[in-house]
Amino acid sequence: MTPAARVQAGIELWQAVDDAPEAPADAIANAWFRARRFIGATDRRVMSDRLWTMLRAAPRLVWHLKRARAPITPRTLMLAQLVIVEGTAADAVAGLFNAARHGPAPLADSERRALAAFAGRTPDEAAMPEAARLGVPDWLLPRLAARFGARLSSEMAAFDAAAPTDLRANLLKTTREQVRAALAAEGIATEPTPFSPWGLRAQARPPVTATRAFREGLVEIQDEGSQLIAAMVDARPGMRVCDFCAGAAGKTLALAAAMGNRGQIVAADVSAARLEAAVKRLRRAGVSNVERRLIEPGAKWLKRGAGGFDRVLVDAPCTGTGTWRRKPDARLRLAEADLLDLAQKQSVILERAAGLVKPGGVLVYATCSVLTEENEAQVESVLSRVPGFAVLPLAVVRARTGVTLPGDGPYLSLTPAGHGTDGFFAAALVREPAA
Repeated sequence: MTPAARVQAGIELWQAVDDAPEAPADAIANAWFRARRFIGATDRRVMSDRLWTMLRAAPRLVWHLKRARAPITPRTLMLAQLVIVEGTAADAVAGLFNAARHGPAPLADSERRALAAFAGRTPDEAAMPEAARLGVPDWLLPRLAARFGARLSSEMAAFDAAAPTDLRANLLKTTREQVRAALAAEGIATEPTPFSPWGLRAQARPPVTATRAFREGLVEIQDEGSQLIAAMVDARPGMRVCDFCAGAAGKTLALAAAMGNRGQIVAADVSAARLEAAVKRLRRAGVSNVERRLIEPGAKWLKRGAGGFDRVLVDAPCTGTGTWRRKPDARLRLAEADLLDLAQKQSVILERAAGLVKPGGVLVYATCSVLTEENEAQVESVLSRVPGFAVLPLAVVRARTGVTLPGDGPYLSLTPAGHGTDGFFAAALVREPAA
């Protein structure tokens, strides 16, 4: 594709994402490219990288467009991206909009005025409101400022960076070093992750799913922070474990490997479709100790399982603020009403899951959020409502598991800037033994 054709295709791709506000941008982009198989791998990579850069920069680009009194459209966002972010000269940008060889149509007068406003001008970041500069919704800024304090700018800058690809070696079939060698033989270089004993890290986005190692179930794609949450559960062979919000079973797989396929795991979720999607992953990984259960009103397994699990993991539905490196569109779509609704659901789920824990057992509550309302506040609330539980300090969990869980406080709290992982929170709550 010519540079002009890439620009036009990029405009169309942005429009596709904008037209589907309820769908994740990566799903839209994947479907868009599948419908256009004539676009080669190199062009796809360039266009994908540009889309993700634009999504991360969108609040700043919108501010510049408003300041230039320009309409906010996929075309003007592309103009701002090319000049302000990529540093392309204004004359060269105008030359791309020439309708030739699949390029975009010539610039309208309002677009030319916007381009002229950007040309030769150093972006005035000092005049930009803090929320736009940091790329967060206005309503969320006070919460993030309270959470991070003086580290706010550096933490948000880390969320603007592209995430590496973290992998987990499947110890049911291999070791970390063996799978590292297998991936290297297929051209994918990795390094051991600093905290997870199962993890490997590859830079950028190598084609892991196309490798023999992946097809044979030797490795799974999983952020190191997610691996550490599975490690906090301290699931051991012979235990009875419930993954209460299992989804497609990412953490279930890690729990099964830690248990050596011995004992029982109940992978539960409210979505039958997600549980069905887990079947292929479980089979590929060689997992044999998992049964899937639907969480629905009157479910008999919930009544039978009350007080019967050694470990219960609640990977609660949340705002996903900790995943912004991988899902930059999520920050553009998050509304305050979403947070309030999710916080209420988390409270109900956490109390319900607590009833499954046997005396002396442990409940691990986790989110991929960095917001206090979804994390510490939920733990404090359930402790005040449900008797018989106490926080198991992180130092104790670290000693029990033998895993290098970073942090000095009572909870696991991870961020891209501090730990190189996605943003995660986890708390371990022990149920008092029966008298």
